[in-house]
Amino acid sequence: MELLFWISLLLIFYTYLGYGLVLYVMIKIKRLFVGKPIPPSEDNLPSLTVIVAAYNEQDFIEQKISNTLQLAYPQDKVKYVFVTDGSTDATPQIVAKYPQIQLLHSNERKGKIAAMHRTMQQITTEVVVFTDANTFLNKQALIKLSRHYANPKVGAVSGEKRVQIDESADATAGEGMYWKYESKLKTWDSELYSVVGAAGELFSVKTALYQPVPPNAVIDDFMISMLIAKKGYKIVYEPDAYASENTSENVGEELKRKIRIAAGGLQSIIWLKDLLLPIEYPLLSFQYISHRVLRWTITPYLMILAFVLNWMLVFSQPQLILELLLAAQVAFYGMALLGWFFESRQVKVKLLFIPFYFCMMNYAVMAGISRYLKGNQSVLWEKAGRKK
Repeated sequence: MELLFWISLLLIFYTYLGYGLVLYVMIKIKRLFVGKPIPPSEDNLPSLTVIVAAYNEQDFIEQKISNTLQLAYPQDKVKYVFVTDGSTDATPQIVAKYPQIQLLHSNERKGKIAAMHRTMQQITTEVVVFTDANTFLNKQALIKLSRHYANPKVGAVSGEKRVQIDESADATAGEGMYWKYESKLKTWDSELYSVVGAAGELFSVKTALYQPVPPNAVIDDFMISMLIAKKGYKIVYEPDAYASENTSENVGEELKRKIRIAAGGLQSIIWLKDLLLPIEYPLLSFQYISHRVLRWTITPYLMILAFVLNWMLVFSQPQLILELLLAAQVAFYGMALLGWFFESRQVKVKLLFIPFYFCMMNYAVMAGISRYLKGNQSVLWEKAGRKK
């Protein structure tokens, strides 16, 4: 029982902190031999198409169009396509007012991935950039992404997601803190070898490498990028190309989003089962298992197991180290419960944001796994409400 406890604790630590430490050491060692990475040249940029999937986004679409048309890129090398399939509000009509943008619209709603596949059949540029309708890009984003394609080993480039946190933030501010940590891990992942998947807010791929994923894919952006990685190409992370968005409208909306991602995570693990055996992809498999698989599968359950075993061990064979660890767990989960209590009463206590958000994320993984195994996860994209 004690051995199982220590193994559980070690895996929990490795999942959330240990992997970052290992990455940091590996990066330092790599730099001793090859030096720090040199930013690629911005000359000879490829032709590209910006694709925006927008479902009932009339509140944001004017801002998105304005932001998109102001992005810096050689005008003879860039095209813009907005796909609004299934939208029942004024989104298609608003987009149609702009002659610079190609509008693709179908009244039938088949889900985001079906809309993207339909759009990709019409793309003729070398690179395609995907970005969400409710996120806004920095002016140099397209250039910063596309410059990496001068390296023939690069098959996809992911931008950074930045979550805007204001002074009146509630516990959803934990989302922004989480993404700051994730950004650092992705930066190191990219420098070591490859990012493990791309975020849908902003990512790009070589058009020739795009492979349609099954129509029931839940997190299509992750699958599209990982299928490219499986072909032997690298996924680069570019933090100087970023998509900004507000935090979720409330904790309920954030939880809904996290559960969907967790359900899609398990689906992806099943579909990418070849990556679980590091024979063909040793470094990529190491990064994939360490950064994704552990978080999306066993670690949330190990947290419960470690807590229960810690109680049992303290009562059966009291030791100071075990008692200290139990006290630390009780304090952390107590803070998370207090965070939930105050959040439910709309009382903001920033000290409790991180433990509450951390526990909510892990609950979402378990709920997402349950939803996927029961077959209750729809492929239709349900956008989470964002603060305006």
